[in-house]
Amino acid sequence: MLRYDKMVEGALRGVVRQAIETVIDQGSLPGDHHFYITFLTDYPGVKIPSYLKERYPGEMTIVLQYQFYDLTVDHEFMSVKLSFNNIPEKLVVPLAAISIFADPSVNFALQFQPVTDDLNESLLDALDEIAGDDDGPDGDKPKGKKKSSKKKKSESDSDSGQVISLDQFRKK
Repeated sequence: MLRYDKMVEGALRGVVRQAIETVIDQGSLPGDHHFYITFLTDYPGVKIPSYLKERYPGEMTIVLQYQFYDLTVDHEFMSVKLSFNNIPEKLVVPLAAISIFADPSVNFALQFQPVTDDLNESLLDALDEIAGDDDGPDGDKPKGKKKSSKKKKSESDSDSGQVISLDQFRKK
């Protein structure tokens, strides 16, 4: 199965990487550009001081505008030094941990919704059910469509109230 969701997410995270690379190449943000970067603090690979993790459980937003140092980026991580209460701290953030990237000076923003395998399975199961419910013009099930071989979720699993957002699959 082609994972278009992951392809699109990777391409959009590439925009974030390229924007950061441009700032690194130029040595500063051009004009009025500034970045708001929101990331998941509990994401694997995020390295921030423990007092910041305690203060921002779950999610943190940083602003890159005037005073930031040692900005780096590669295909997986970005890192930057910022001052918190006049104490310089290095933050290491996997690009996959970024949930929002915005440059308000040009009214540009990207919002990422991490897609988990559980979410994909739930969505695929829902799509299989929809496809299976469609009767042909003569009342027969459409031919050529195979039912998913995945086992159905138990009654207790469906009671968990999991919400599936389809926004992540729409064009931005």
